[in-house]
Amino acid sequence: MNVTQSFKLAIKSLRTSKLRALLTMLGIIIGVAAVIVIISLGNGLTGMVEQQVEKVGVTQIYAYSWGMGDGTAKNVTPEEMYAMVGEHPEVFTGITPWVGGGSGVRQGSTEFQKTNIYGVSEAMYRPETGTTLDGDTLAKGRYLQYVDVALRQNVCVIGAYLEREAFQGDALGKTLSIGGVPYTVVGVLAQNSDTMSEGGGDDRAYIPYQNAMALSGSRYVSLYQITAASRDTVAEAKAVLMNFFQTVFPEEDAYYNAYYIETMLDQVNMINSMMGVAMAVLVAIAAISLLVGGIGIMNIMLVSVTERTREIGIRKSLGAKRKDIRRQFLIEAGTTSAIGGLMGILLGCLMAMGIGSLFGGMLVSSLGATGITFNATPTLSAVAVSFGVSVGIGMLFGYLPANKAAGLNPIDALRYE
Repeated sequence: MNVTQSFKLAIKSLRTSKLRALLTMLGIIIGVAAVIVIISLGNGLTGMVEQQVEKVGVTQIYAYSWGMGDGTAKNVTPEEMYAMVGEHPEVFTGITPWVGGGSGVRQGSTEFQKTNIYGVSEAMYRPETGTTLDGDTLAKGRYLQYVDVALRQNVCVIGAYLEREAFQGDALGKTLSIGGVPYTVVGVLAQNSDTMSEGGGDDRAYIPYQNAMALSGSRYVSLYQITAASRDTVAEAKAVLMNFFQTVFPEEDAYYNAYYIETMLDQVNMINSMMGVAMAVLVAIAAISLLVGGIGIMNIMLVSVTERTREIGIRKSLGAKRKDIRRQFLIEAGTTSAIGGLMGILLGCLMAMGIGSLFGGMLVSSLGATGITFNATPTLSAVAVSFGVSVGIGMLFGYLPANKAAGLNPIDALRYE
């Protein structure tokens, strides 16, 4: 009996007892479907992270500087940071101080107590991309310019929520009060979140950082947002920053105490690593169903060997060799698991796309992110691996029954009732 005949016989055996075959495949079906769903959802979450990071940019570096807290005035100044960045144009393309100016603005008699106020420089806006370093775009007007920052002019860029609530959608050229000082609105950011609310991502105002320092009473800038030249130069840029801060704070325990440097690329790698570990654990848990399915296949094949003992005896008496009998039962086990794997793949793909459609929008909406999509479509690699594993499980657990069938004595098999 050749391979084709063995395969036809395996299909005939499954069709003879459909319910038993389905119950045998159930563990494989559930295991394969679970693996595909988990991998698809994991890839969807990873894709969301990548989209969010691309929106902001993996070249972003955040340098925090607090000083040693020992009563001295030793700290870095914006001028020193600007000079350091200017000395390394091969790894840096821009820098902006970040100063928190508190919250609360007034327009006429209306006060917006939760509006966040930030002090930045003109480098916060990237003309080449038309976005800020945080990925925001301008809907109207312009961003802060060098002259605004250098002369500490009372101008601001506001969010879409503040424009809507304070100016009924027409804010350019009008003034609002920040810290009791009138500021002219020169730009309005595009809506950042799906639902705008007080104190949310669209309720904010950007002013020159030195104005924000005066507003908050800060003596030093504690956060700088720096842009590396490219993804490949992020590590080198971080090393340059480390060397600079080590010259200012040579103490061994200064890192974490006096300054700290983190990059978006480090955060992405950390998130992907954590998600990879979580997915591996979940896939391992789902693989238990495959193990159970394999045991089910072994069990039903042992029953099949017992039921077909006389058939095996007849075939051996007609000249069938041990390898022929073993191959026949291995093909039956492999066919059973393969069909179960295909059914599991179909179920897993449908579930993954259904869950992605159902919860993807809810997840994106809860994060308040625009321009971000959740795609849980199964990948070809996940489908191929799942199918290969299902067939391998069947062959592995089918070997013992196949070997038992091949080792039967033909005389004893013929006498079996």
